[in-house]
Order: sequence, then C-alpha cells, then structure tokens
Amino acid sequence: MKAGIVGLPNVGKSTLFNCLSNAKAQSANFPFCTIEPNIGVVNVPDPRLEKLEELVNPERVLPATVEIVDIAGLVKGASKGEGLGNQFLANIRETDAILHVLRCFDDPNIIHVDGSVDPIRDKETIDMELQLKDLDTVDKKLDKVKRAAKTGNKEAQKEEAVLLKIKAGLEAGVSVRALEFSEEDYEDFVVPSQFITDKPVMYVCNVDEAAANTGNAYVDKVKEAVKDENAEVLVLAVGTEADINELDDYEERQMFLADIGLEEPGSAKLIRSAYKLLKQQTYFTAGVKEVRAWTVNIGATGPQAAGVIHTDFEKGFIRAEVIAYNDFVEYGSEAKVKEAGKMKVEGKNYIVKDGDVMHFLFNV
Repeated sequence: MKAGIVGLPNVGKSTLFNCLSNAKAQSANFPFCTIEPNIGVVNVPDPRLEKLEELVNPERVLPATVEIVDIAGLVKGASKGEGLGNQFLANIRETDAILHVLRCFDDPNIIHVDGSVDPIRDKETIDMELQLKDLDTVDKKLDKVKRAAKTGNKEAQKEEAVLLKIKAGLEAGVSVRALEFSEEDYEDFVVPSQFITDKPVMYVCNVDEAAANTGNAYVDKVKEAVKDENAEVLVLAVGTEADINELDDYEERQMFLADIGLEEPGSAKLIRSAYKLLKQQTYFTAGVKEVRAWTVNIGATGPQAAGVIHTDFEKGFIRAEVIAYNDFVEYGSEAKVKEAGKMKVEGKNYIVKDGDVMHFLFNV
C-alpha cells in the first residue's frame, strides 16, 4: 500500500519525504526538482513492538512498513499537461492515499509559486486539477456507458446514473470522496474507475517551529475549510523535523524534542496516521527467532492474515492461536498466557484485531 505526498512546488514535500524515509531525495528551492517519484519504505513506529522485544528477547525484530511516494509539485493546468502534469497525475493514480502538504509558514527566503502564502488557495488549486482529471475520466466512461444504456441494458443504466452524479459533483467542485453512494453502487461503479479524488486524504500543515505544538492562523483556516471532508489535519514543522533527523544520538533527539515541547517527532505521528489512512492494522508474531509486526487490512480474517506470511498458510489454514496484546504484556509470556486460559483458538471466520499476537496452524 502506498501513500503519495502531493502539493504545490516549494511547500516542503521532498524535505518531508527525506524525514520519513531517510532517503535523500533532491531538495531545492525551485519547482520541478523532483521529477521521478521517489519511493521510500518507511518503518511504522510502534511502542508495542519494543515491549514484545523486551519480553521475548528475540534474535531479531521486524517492524511493519508503509510505502511513501514523493510526487513532484503540481501546478495550475496540470490536468491539461502543464508543467509535468500528466506524469504527476499518473503517479498519484498509482497510490492508495494522499498526503496533501500545505505551506502554513511565512519565510521571505523561500519563494511561493503563486507569490504569496495562502494554504486555502493552494488546496483549491490542487483540488481543481485533480477534479478536472477525474472529470476527464468520467466523460470518457460516460461516452461508452450511454450507448449501452440506450439499448436497455439495466447495469449500464445504473452505472450511467452514478457517473452523472459524479460528473455533477466534480463540476460543482466536490471531490468523489465527499459524495454519497450505496455500498453496491460504490463497489460496482466507483471503485473500478480509480478516481483520484476518491482516495482518502490527510492534510499536512507545514508550519514553522514556533507553531509546531499549537498551530497558527493558517492552520485554523485549513481546519475550517476541510471540516466537511472527513479528512485528518496534521500539524508538522517539516524544517524542524529535518533538524531532528540530522541528530544521530537518541538522547540528543529527546532533548531537542523536550525543548520544543514534543514527546516524539511529528513524523512518527504522520507515519502512523498514514498507516490508518490506508486502512491498515498490525498483528504480531512473537518467538525467540523473531518478533515481527505484520500488516493486514482492517477487517481481515484469520486466513487472510496468515496469507500475509505465506500463501500456503492461507490455503492450508486450520486455526489460529490468538493472544490479545494486553494479555501478553500482563502475563509476560506465551506459556503464562496459556496457563491463565487467556489464549483463544480461532477459526476461518475470525476477524483479526489490531495488536493480536498470533500463531497459525496449517496443512498443505
């Protein structure tokens, strides 16, 4: 699963990407510095993993990961191919969620592509380009569907109605994710089209260090503007995060964070939020060889969770032995959890819960 970082040029996208992935994407004070999308595989910070390591003392520990894609800055006219528009929009289409970076700080030394700082205008510029691209997708689909609908094809008529609703919404400046559909219509007619504005979005307000904890007037405007979008707003001082990232010593990092009133780097919170935005959750396997966090979709069944380890585990799934994370911590070991009668044996219909410690029995 991939989350794509988007925004206008010079809002802090590549700097944020560097902080998240420790990969050194080129970062410069001019538009179109990032041409090819940089992809970073980022560890998901999870204190539960550290606790399991402490209890089990394994040979190695492997965290869950999420892919973050740094996509070059969009500009007005991208939907018509301006700048590097077509390439950018294709890169966004290949992601599963959008991290939309908005510049919410003043700095005369960093040029703004539109000449002034206005995160609402910037948001609307990108929204409009993505909506125009989706409108192009709708129009092309409608051309085909209308012909089938005229012949009396019931499915085509249903699809036509859904597409016309999307078209009207986009023309009114409403993204697909803000429209309401029945579950059946959404799965049958919306999902297959992979509309860019249907992807879940999180707005990342890039502020200066002074506003890292409390936000500022720009952030307040963003929160007001997106209050009906069912989208998360995260405040992050990207420049400060870059400074934290430069510190190799753990104690120095903690002192730096304490000085600015933060308990952890904002980038850690962003990674966890991106993970949730992608509708992902974690289960653990815990043994002396390895303690590992595995990523599954929220709502995954026992066999689906087993399949993340190996397809044979899913095919030959017999049952799962499941320990709730809190029980594992309370009793301190798998053996003591068993003694206390807290280990559950679950079958094929079990819905995995975030934090489950699992062991699978299978036969192929």
